[in-house]
Amino acid sequence: MGNSIGGRKKAKIMKINGEVFKLRLPAVTQDVLKNFPGHVLLEPEAVKKYGIRAEPLEPEEELKAKKIYFLVKLPKLSEEKAPRRSRSAVRMGPKEWIALRQRSVSELPGSGSVRVKMRLAKAEIEKLIEESKDEKEMAEKIIDLCLLNSGKEIRE
Repeated sequence: MGNSIGGRKKAKIMKINGEVFKLRLPAVTQDVLKNFPGHVLLEPEAVKKYGIRAEPLEPEEELKAKKIYFLVKLPKLSEEKAPRRSRSAVRMGPKEWIALRQRSVSELPGSGSVRVKMRLAKAEIEKLIEESKDEKEMAEKIIDLCLLNSGKEIRE
């Protein structure tokens, strides 16, 4: 029944703990952030869409009337974070990777005897035992036979 004067235009700022305060407009993001160092202002639409990856408002961006903004403290990231695992820049397939691994293992200094599991026919083993003079010669012939079966070059 009478004339009414609209209230002043204000923007609402909500802290992470749920506390809300109003800010008179015109105002920019920097006006809010000067009282809260280490904080950023986020728009609710961006928070809904992107969650914690939402882009913060620019310091010179104007705040809009009758709109809610979230005031969030940025987490501190440790600058000296050591990498968990280092990788080579060279991309290689599984065959190359296995070959490299076998080569690096074969270059390790030997500590004496090594146990190896091989699949050979009994007839071949019996033939090698009969032809061999001693255990050393027999072992060399078995290794040569295994290399021959695997398609690798026989060492002399």
